[in-house]
Amino acid sequence: MLQPNFEKCDGLIPVIAQDYLTKNVLMLAYMNKEAFEKTLETKQAHYYSRSRKKLWHKGAESGNFQNVKQILIDCDEDTIVLLIEQIGGAACHTGYNSCFYREIHADKEPTICSDKIFNPDEVYK
Repeated sequence: MLQPNFEKCDGLIPVIAQDYLTKNVLMLAYMNKEAFEKTLETKQAHYYSRSRKKLWHKGAESGNFQNVKQILIDCDEDTIVLLIEQIGGAACHTGYNSCFYREIHADKEPTICSDKIFNPDEVYK
């Protein structure tokens, strides 16, 4: 069976979560082998939190789960794209649909290019 090569990157591979309908990039996270296997088993995104150093079931705390529609792997077998259905409308812990909600400009301050879906202070107590 085709599987990511976790040995290439010290056990963690980058994962891009992309909306399966709009194709908007929602976030980038990392998976270890356990997170990958849990994602396959449950059809919901599981990642490895580098800051907390533990398995992370996306949405377990916020309710903003990611239902996996398709899993794509690159030619080097060290990067994954998850095409997902984002439950709750927000992938970002800051309350935005996408973690990529700010646009950088060469000649002015960054701008917010997305609407906030929820207040993180109310969701993460």
